[in-house]
Amino acid sequence: MTADVLVIGGSVGGLTTVEALRAGGFRGTVQIVGAETHLPYDRPPLSKKVLSGAWEQKRAHLRSQVQLDSLDVEFLLGRRAVGLDVDAHGVVLDDGRRLGYGRLVLATGLTPRTLPGTGSLRGVWSLRTLDDCAGLRAELLSARSLVIVGAGVLGCEIAATARQMGLDVTLIDMSPVPMWRQTGPVIGRALSELHSAQGVRVRMGTGITGLLQERGRVTGVGVDGGAVIPADVVVTTIGSVPAAAWLNDSGLALDDGVLCDERGRAATDVYAVGDVARWSEGRIRVGPRLENRTNAVQQAVFVAGDITGARHDYRQVPYFWTDQYDVRMQVFGLLPEDADVRLIDGTVESRRFVMVAEQDGQVVGVVGWNSAKAVMAAKNTFLG
Repeated sequence: MTADVLVIGGSVGGLTTVEALRAGGFRGTVQIVGAETHLPYDRPPLSKKVLSGAWEQKRAHLRSQVQLDSLDVEFLLGRRAVGLDVDAHGVVLDDGRRLGYGRLVLATGLTPRTLPGTGSLRGVWSLRTLDDCAGLRAELLSARSLVIVGAGVLGCEIAATARQMGLDVTLIDMSPVPMWRQTGPVIGRALSELHSAQGVRVRMGTGITGLLQERGRVTGVGVDGGAVIPADVVVTTIGSVPAAAWLNDSGLALDDGVLCDERGRAATDVYAVGDVARWSEGRIRVGPRLENRTNAVQQAVFVAGDITGARHDYRQVPYFWTDQYDVRMQVFGLLPEDADVRLIDGTVESRRFVMVAEQDGQVVGVVGWNSAKAVMAAKNTFLG
């Protein structure tokens, strides 16, 4: 079968592409190939609401079955794409099937990095999928101690959730402060203080030397200096790589993701959106990948418009948010580690404030803690 539009990836980027196509009047045939057996669901709640048990798994589903049926799309779930022939407009699946396409949208997302040699070690987890979340939650319910290796956004969110579940939590990272890459030193220090105040043992500037085990199950984490931190469960959140290895022989340009032009086109009739994609920011510079839900949605809507004939310009303003304890942090733009950060509203002590980050006299990022209206106003003022 040849679909008018074939989408590889069944998460928010892929689903939003289809919804935007239908909303734009597209009536052609559409297929979505998803590596998981679940219908499209939202990933951000996994480390918070679903992991804590506040939500049942079904609440993370992006749409009801009735809503999905109304899209008139064929889902091929539990299947992975393993090959792409750009010239022949064909994709090969892991079961040997070959799917043709008129337009192809790549929305395969990320694959988590793991610690070497831990694949069969019980009690060691990554958190990417709904199944990961279910398995990790089951273990946390009977565990006393959790060590999280990696203090990025995901690691910090899991630490907050697990601490609120009553676990003894240690957060380890080589960086000087939590969320160093995403927020820089000033906000990172505030995050460190937030977690420490909640009882998390924050071990920044610390490397791990290995995992200890007994009868095939993790029992602790060795760190620099020879110390061992006991652990019933270990979660690794040490970053991810674009899920693009299957495209190595496709002829597409790959460099930390699928390289695209400013309209998301990776080749003739081939687009890429979301975490797997690096879009051009003009004729010279290819921008970084933006690993957040908002970016995936915005790019998917734009690509759908391009397929249906819209010719709007696209400008990305990086944005992400994170919920940790009683804090919602929203970040627009970028917060480089060498930026000058200044307070423009509220106070750090009240956990309600807005800061801006400046480089070379220009605002490049805006961050707000529990200040939704104020941070949006600052974003509109400084970043457009």
